[in-house]
Amino acid sequence: MGGSAGHRNLKNALVAFLVPLPSVFFYLSFLNHYKSAIATGVDPKFPSLSSLWMWCYHHPLLLVNLLFFFNVNVLFWVIGQIQSSHWMIDPYWTVIPVMLIHCYETHPLAQYDWWRSRIVIILTWVWSIRLTHNYFRREKWQWGAREDWRFAEMSQQYGRQWWWISFFAVYVSQQVFLIGLSLPLYVVHSVNQPLGIWDLIAFVVCVCGIVVAYFADTQLYDFMSRNEKLKLLGKPTVLVLDEGLWYYSRRPNYFGEQLWWWGLVIFAWNLGHGWTFIGSLVNTMCLAYVTKLVEDRMLKKDYRAEAYRLYQKTTSAWIPWFKSSPLGLKDKNT
Repeated sequence: MGGSAGHRNLKNALVAFLVPLPSVFFYLSFLNHYKSAIATGVDPKFPSLSSLWMWCYHHPLLLVNLLFFFNVNVLFWVIGQIQSSHWMIDPYWTVIPVMLIHCYETHPLAQYDWWRSRIVIILTWVWSIRLTHNYFRREKWQWGAREDWRFAEMSQQYGRQWWWISFFAVYVSQQVFLIGLSLPLYVVHSVNQPLGIWDLIAFVVCVCGIVVAYFADTQLYDFMSRNEKLKLLGKPTVLVLDEGLWYYSRRPNYFGEQLWWWGLVIFAWNLGHGWTFIGSLVNTMCLAYVTKLVEDRMLKKDYRAEAYRLYQKTTSAWIPWFKSSPLGLKDKNT
């Protein structure tokens, strides 16, 4: 890594570690004021605390939305304008659910079954570590080397208007997705009900999702790495990944990710809050659209278009299934 690239990598890493601190300090300050009120024998249900801390006490969901708006939507957006790159939302997609679940768990109004809480917290950490590892592995362990290709394309599409459109397209939309997807994490910490068989089912679905996504992403990473080596050697590259999980599904990594989120919905449904499925439903629809965008990009590459069309015809889009043709793909190489 060159000197300038190394400096940029270090600077971006430092920015990424510092950027969530305003929300963290604000929330810790709220908890400290609450604990101080309790220590002095003050009933927090009465307006003896300041109006700000009382509002934080009575509105945990609104609180996390407010923190998200100012710390992510506004602050991340400002940094994105300064750096001319909206890269930071990608690694934080894997971190924010962890921050949310600990916020819900530590809020004074939280009530929950201890075992269910610990199970979901551990699962969320495992999911986050897996996805964070995959992100940095894909980015060659660099911070902010590039932004999502969809943001880059939208930047070209909207031109001079992108500076303000990006606030809504990149950040406000992420608030809708992340807060919506994480609603089951809030439900788990707002209902105290003993563990049951549905919790076991939810646990199995979540674990299966994490495992499937891990192997799918690892197989994709290995595929890309092999092709890079083949290019350096001047040898033909493999046009389509159709081995491992990718033999049975064109997007097994998306399938695993959906299993994870829908598994969380089962936790919430078991607690009487099945309405939280709306977050996972919207995310599933979004990933369906992203799948179309990704595959359209594949088909624009003339050297692999024919092979990929055959792959589309023979392989399930998401849910792993047997190929429609027993012959599969014969000619994968250039």
